[in-house]
Amino acid sequence: MKTKKLLGIWMDHSIAHSMEFKNNMIVSETIEADSFIRDDEGINWKDESLIRNKEQIDLSNYFEKLVGVIKDFDEVLLFGPTEAKTELFNQIDNIHNLDMIKITMKTTDKMTENQRQAYVREFFTVQGKTSKSIKNKSFFFF
Repeated sequence: MKTKKLLGIWMDHSIAHSMEFKNNMIVSETIEADSFIRDDEGINWKDESLIRNKEQIDLSNYFEKLVGVIKDFDEVLLFGPTEAKTELFNQIDNIHNLDMIKITMKTTDKMTENQRQAYVREFFTVQGKTSKSIKNKSFFFF
């Protein structure tokens, strides 16, 4: 029987902490969004449409980095305090070769590294042991 590859990602719009859960251990990696505007770019700060366009391009690149990580896993927990997880899910949902990945989204507060790792460990440990009826009440699955 193949062991499922499990990944938790705590994220907001600027940084993601990916945590692979394997053999009851957590392997972490940090993925940062590119700064959407650098001072040396000579941006006209009054051109709001240009700024928004640059922000969208950089956010899309950030999500592409995350999709590159997620594609190798069977189950993924996206969690964090902002709507970034929903935006990422919507991007993943449009990529048909990722349809088989089980993705769960949970809203949480900001967390320390130890809190994030404990949350991922508990989520995947409890998820593996709970009955279907408890899962349906406790988690939002897509």
